[in-house]
Amino acid sequence: MAHRAQTILAVHLILRRGDDVLLGLRRGTGWSDGQWHLPAGHVEPGESPLDALTRETKEELDLALDPRAATLVHTMHQHLAGEDPYLHLFFAVDRWDGTPVNAEPHKCADLHWFGLRKLPTPMVPYAAAALAHHRDGVGYSEWAAG
Repeated sequence: MAHRAQTILAVHLILRRGDDVLLGLRRGTGWSDGQWHLPAGHVEPGESPLDALTRETKEELDLALDPRAATLVHTMHQHLAGEDPYLHLFFAVDRWDGTPVNAEPHKCADLHWFGLRKLPTPMVPYAAAALAHHRDGVGYSEWAAG
């Protein structure tokens, strides 16, 4: 039997305040440092995507999130040559408990609200593409750019 790809599952939080979305400036992680990105993380063994989203929201922003408030708005398949494929799930949320804070300052230099039509640069490219798709109502995309 042929080898089957082991897909990595990741969740991304599109925290909405009107037409604005909350982004963090990555630092100190060794991946995309110096670029803006959505709060995000990997789904751990035994977790559902909504469990992971709730956990990551608490870890990164110190917010309590009711998973019923999350709406799956975009799915992206990412496959880069020589790497395991990713399935990115982007959830929009416009209700939460608490005030967003930078709860991981060792991984995030800043948090800031940006308009969906005025995203910052530099930004993690696949996240910028997913936000543009979300803004335009596109539910699925594929990402193969490096």
